[in-house]
Amino acid sequence: MAVFAHPDDVDFACAGTIAVWRDEGIEVAYLIVTRGESGGFDDTERAEIPRLREAEQRAAAAALGVEQVEHLDGYPDGALAPTLALRRDITAAIRRFRPDRVLTHAPLRRWEQLTGPSHPDHLAVGEATTCAVYPDARNRFAHPELIAEGLEPWVVREVWYAGGPAPDHAVDITDRFDRKLAAMRAHRSQTGHFEVESWIRDRLTTAADNAGLPPGRLVEAYTVLRTE
Repeated sequence: MAVFAHPDDVDFACAGTIAVWRDEGIEVAYLIVTRGESGGFDDTERAEIPRLREAEQRAAAAALGVEQVEHLDGYPDGALAPTLALRRDITAAIRRFRPDRVLTHAPLRRWEQLTGPSHPDHLAVGEATTCAVYPDARNRFAHPELIAEGLEPWVVREVWYAGGPAPDHAVDITDRFDRKLAAMRAHRSQTGHFEVESWIRDRLTTAADNAGLPPGRLVEAYTVLRTE
């Protein structure tokens, strides 16, 4: 299960990894906290942006073979905080999907990279998701109203953090690069103003170099934690 702040976050960070998992027969679901109404680079009417970006996210997911895409309601783009309400809603999704692995933003600010990973919404979702994984989702006394809704406790066994400092796990996505690129290009409102392929290839090449892979390989990198 992937939990991210905005439409496109999961694809910029993790689309190649998700393509690998889908090829291995692993079921994947997305939970997107906002509909990205503060994004965009043109004069599209602001009122149209949430509908547009939700459609783009579903198209990007389809390019990777992901069918389950949910968006939360009531969380404004650009104003997220790791509130109890957000923890509750993420906990509810975890108990509903019952994933073994949760993929999300690293909740650590990177002073050397203030843009991207250090977006306040990303940090908030990473923190709220971490709290939802432990202790909320596994504790039947956390958010007790969820039990009344039939959502029994669930233990997530792994958390994969994207965008954090000093990642310790590399996923070689070289053979899935075209699918990652297709997913990113599906977010036309966010990627139509720049040359996506060279931009992302440079970053994936750097990640591969840092992970010690041979020249020509492309990597998405994570910090992976076991919770048990």
